[in-house]
Amino acid sequence: MNTQSRRNAIKSIALGSSLALINPYELLAAKKGRKLGVALVGLGYYSTDLLAPALQQTEHCYLAGIVTGTPEKAVAWKEKYQIPEKNIYNYDTFDSIADNPDIDVVYVVLPPSMHEEYVIRASNAGKHVWCEKPMAVTSKECQNMINACKKNNVQLTIGYRLHHEPNTQEYRSIIQNNKLGKVKYVNCAAGYRENRTDHWKQKKEMGGGVIYDMGVYAIQGARLGMNMEPIAVVSAKAISTRPEIYKDGLADEVTAKLEFPGAVFADIRTSFAEGTNFMTVECEKGDIALKPFSSYGGAKGESPLGKINHSYEVPWQQASQMDDDALAIIENKAPLVPGEEGLRDIRIVEAILKSAKKGKRVNL
Repeated sequence: MNTQSRRNAIKSIALGSSLALINPYELLAAKKGRKLGVALVGLGYYSTDLLAPALQQTEHCYLAGIVTGTPEKAVAWKEKYQIPEKNIYNYDTFDSIADNPDIDVVYVVLPPSMHEEYVIRASNAGKHVWCEKPMAVTSKECQNMINACKKNNVQLTIGYRLHHEPNTQEYRSIIQNNKLGKVKYVNCAAGYRENRTDHWKQKKEMGGGVIYDMGVYAIQGARLGMNMEPIAVVSAKAISTRPEIYKDGLADEVTAKLEFPGAVFADIRTSFAEGTNFMTVECEKGDIALKPFSSYGGAKGESPLGKINHSYEVPWQQASQMDDDALAIIENKAPLVPGEEGLRDIRIVEAILKSAKKGKRVNL
């Protein structure tokens, strides 16, 4: 950024004028040396119990603002985290975040059906965007989000914490570097007993159902374990073990067989009916086994090469994820998990649901 551009950006910050027309990267250059300000949109469990505490540990970003439709939450968060009144928004005032130089990143932590709208609105406000998984309900929504962020010259990153996690990175390194030979088969499961009955996860119109939530972890396990992309969903089943809760075609149990290039396969299972969390990668020279593989803490495993066991305390994963993503913005580098990665998983979700409904193979 040239000297005049830097002066203009600093002047805009000082005057509090609209920043939507300023290149976000120019704004960061004007704020060189400062942590990125993050605004959390949606103050449910994940924001409250994990992201906000993690933002007290991060080195490259901090909790600068919130967006909530609940006034009581706004008061409580303001007091707990010393958030300035001007950095507190509701869903009606959200778009005025464009005028706030304290906010560099908007982290969308809403039900999946709302992701497209708020990612696009945040990008139109000139803010970089982090979006919690699943990225959206449909692949079309995902692509619209990607297009909007590219148009507005902001980064779009999906909150896949495991890509930043050392046990995941170690098993991926083994596979990527062919240390145990070619992968022959992957078996992966992710689930827990979901006892809530009136949450977005039980509402079809909000992006509910297990395949969108825990199912993404199982799909990721298959893709990362194979280190390649599936070419088809060979077969799938989606059932409701509690039809009084999971209605309108929603499933709380999903299984699928994925085919990958070279005629190798992965079996995945995801559940809201019971706890399950493991991944086995069968290679030519032995197996990589992790149990659990996708928890917030305690991931561990082993292979013929030794133990895989990097320990840390919750919410280290979330802090590491946000620091990595903040650095990508600061350094103007591609993020570890761009929007295209979230899109790949939603395409597979759509294929699994189609296969389960039609009872046949669906090519990808």
